[in-house]
Amino acid sequence: MGKNLIQQARGKGGPRYRAPSFRYKGKAEFAKVQEAEGKVLDIVHCQGHSSPLALIKYGNGEQTYLQAPEGIRVGDGVVAGNEAEANIGNVIPLKNIPEGTSIYNIELRPGDGGKFVRASGTFARIVAKMADKVVIQLPSSKTKDFNPDCRACIGIIAGSGRKEKPFLKAGTKHHAMKARNKLYPSVSGTSQNAVDHPFGGSSSSVKGRPTQAPRNAPPGRKVGKIAPRRTGRKKR
Repeated sequence: MGKNLIQQARGKGGPRYRAPSFRYKGKAEFAKVQEAEGKVLDIVHCQGHSSPLALIKYGNGEQTYLQAPEGIRVGDGVVAGNEAEANIGNVIPLKNIPEGTSIYNIELRPGDGGKFVRASGTFARIVAKMADKVVIQLPSSKTKDFNPDCRACIGIIAGSGRKEKPFLKAGTKHHAMKARNKLYPSVSGTSQNAVDHPFGGSSSSVKGRPTQAPRNAPPGRKVGKIAPRRTGRKKR
């Protein structure tokens, strides 16, 4: 009898695949208040985020964590609102940000706290502004339209050198993955035993089973390409 696939075991929701969010400092999102002045109280490390977090306290007493931009320091003042200048750390609606400005933590819907461009060292740019939308170039070089009332933070997220430092050994990678409870190492299906994966078995790396699966395949077989429109190399 076969075992559950990794994706099946993950869906069960056991502690092996659950993020240790009780160790995280908190959510990194914009404050609920729309117009306020704040101050950076501290810059902290959180194992659930790839960048350092800035603890910001606003005039109404509300505190929130936000990805720290490059160049910000403890004690710096930040402003949130329509009238704020396009300075590092300020939170401004997209309709009031000049074109070409580097921004991050962009809201998908007004008031949701920020959903796009949140990893260390990343930033986006405003390409064009129209009456009903703002066109933004994301770090992937793709463009996306946003609601002009969505907010974003000015600057580039700190920690840009994170990917430049190699792990060098598997033990270091193990501890980095364990901090966020990520499954490591990642083993391909063809390298597993037949009891663990439909692509497993046999001593060779080339298996005789196709990697396409029909749409109505049972859960233990539904791996690889699920009902693909086409397969094979594209002919130019």
